[in-house]
Amino acid sequence: MSIEKIQELLDSEIHEKRLIGLLILIEKFKKADDSERKEIFDFYLKNASRSRINNWDLVDLSAYQIVGGYLLDKPRDVLYKLAESDNLWEKRIAVISCFAFIRENDFNDCLRINKILLKDNHDLIHKAVGWMLREIGKKNVLVLKDFLKENYSDIPRTALRYSIEKFDGEERKGWLRGEV
Repeated sequence: MSIEKIQELLDSEIHEKRLIGLLILIEKFKKADDSERKEIFDFYLKNASRSRINNWDLVDLSAYQIVGGYLLDKPRDVLYKLAESDNLWEKRIAVISCFAFIRENDFNDCLRINKILLKDNHDLIHKAVGWMLREIGKKNVLVLKDFLKENYSDIPRTALRYSIEKFDGEERKGWLRGEV
């Protein structure tokens, strides 16, 4: 499917059409060469800035595959700009894109972006931060615990709950009580 046809789907007011557009875009990205991937990456970010990727499921399905996938071996400055955006979905894209890096045991950018977003007031950002912290913990629990100890007083309760979800019951209760 052409980028123009995908744009028509993303321009729809119907959520499911935007979802289908993103699913097609992901498949197109997977089969693309590096120059086509750059075009898809730019297209994705343009649509994010236009709020066409405007729901948590749309972001969660696509950001790590397209944005994170593209940035695996490239500078990641754009993620910090997205994290500082006033657009909720761009901030969530910044966090969720890090899932691609986490899968490669690369945690630094995710931890730095999560730290930027700890003071965000939106629950959907808290959930995304907690989810990515939990994913880091699956790869290296010591990295997660160090981040939690260092930032405990700033971590929103929802993010904390998500991040410690895989801890055993007593340890989880201790973190929730602040016994770190």
